[in-house]
Amino acid sequence: MRGVLFGTVRGRGSAGGGGRPRRAARGVAAASLAAGALLLASGCSSDVGAVGGQVGGVTPPRAAAPSATGPAAAPSATVAPPPAKGSVRVVSTLTGGLDSPWGLAELPDGDLLVSSRNKGTITLIDGKSGKKTLLGAVPGVAPGGEGGLLGIAVSPDYSSDRLVYAYFTTASDNRIARMQYDENGTTPGRLLGAPDTILRGIPKGSVHNGGRIAFGPDRMLYAGTGDTGDDRLAQDRKSLGGKILRMTPDGRPLHGNPEADSVVYSYGHRNVQGLAWDQHKQLWASEFGQDTWDELNRIVPGGNYGWPQAEGKSGKKGFIDPVAQWKTSEASPSGIAFAEGSIWMAALRGERLWRIPLSGKEDGEPLAAPQSFLQGKYGRLRTVLAAGGDQLWLVTNNTDTRGTPKPGDDRILVLEVR
Repeated sequence: MRGVLFGTVRGRGSAGGGGRPRRAARGVAAASLAAGALLLASGCSSDVGAVGGQVGGVTPPRAAAPSATGPAAAPSATVAPPPAKGSVRVVSTLTGGLDSPWGLAELPDGDLLVSSRNKGTITLIDGKSGKKTLLGAVPGVAPGGEGGLLGIAVSPDYSSDRLVYAYFTTASDNRIARMQYDENGTTPGRLLGAPDTILRGIPKGSVHNGGRIAFGPDRMLYAGTGDTGDDRLAQDRKSLGGKILRMTPDGRPLHGNPEADSVVYSYGHRNVQGLAWDQHKQLWASEFGQDTWDELNRIVPGGNYGWPQAEGKSGKKGFIDPVAQWKTSEASPSGIAFAEGSIWMAALRGERLWRIPLSGKEDGEPLAAPQSFLQGKYGRLRTVLAAGGDQLWLVTNNTDTRGTPKPGDDRILVLEVR
């Protein structure tokens, strides 16, 4: 989508039962994948089991990172880099018949929660059988355009607090709320408590609502937002639009943010829809460009990523260039995940899964050119989530009125990746 419903300027946004995965010990984010899995990946043949193989453009960042405190850790010299070429194998379809799925989160027992953008509901997916159980609707969700019930996340203290977080569009704004999941409840479809709003006032629009939320390795909550079609918001540091936000689980600003009284963590973004951390606790984000370049960005606190003065690689002073960029027809990226030493990026309009192998060195990213898989096979791809070890969950997105649904859509696929 290049304009509002394929029309006007600055409107491109997010248009455009199998076995349970093997599991590995991990924390609240993909950043905690074991180094041993990475070593295994580096020793695999780059061709065995590969699907696809298209190469995308690569752009190293040029601007120096602003000096600010954040959760990133220094790279470790003991972790071997992944191979330049990888592989993807579809293990199974965990479940199907989903309506406009958007967000995906894993519970401690391996079951999954998936949100429906258009219905405003959250559904439990059994991690072994794929059985679906409706937990309930989130009150106040106002679907429309690219808005509705978007990202979801599980509290890092879920075992004790049973809290599920959601990012959603209302009649007036986008907001983040948390709800308690009563897994012992007896009323079907009413297993979620009343939402407790922790952050409101995120600008909303018919396009560019952002929507991804995730808990980082620092146990803080991060959110990607969009400029709502008003590109001035991205450079306005007082606005929550066109930003990556970082907050406590209660929605408050915290020390370590660029400004102590603000949840704004980085700015100059057009529409952030993917957040993930690598093994060094470095934050990465995918971002929709307008008509020229989509982006994968290495996020630093206080960083200005250039929109609307820059789209893709610009080399302009004061802006941080993307690490990798794609033609918009090849990507329109949404969710990302980290596994086996690489960032994996789901593409909507591009209808493929991108692999970006990382070197783990600030001045050497990415390790090799991005590589694509599954092109055109499953349609639009919305969300990808690390499932432990060398496996991912991948969510298709063909039933949100912008795709061409096939029988069984939408579905959650189980992938084995290298």
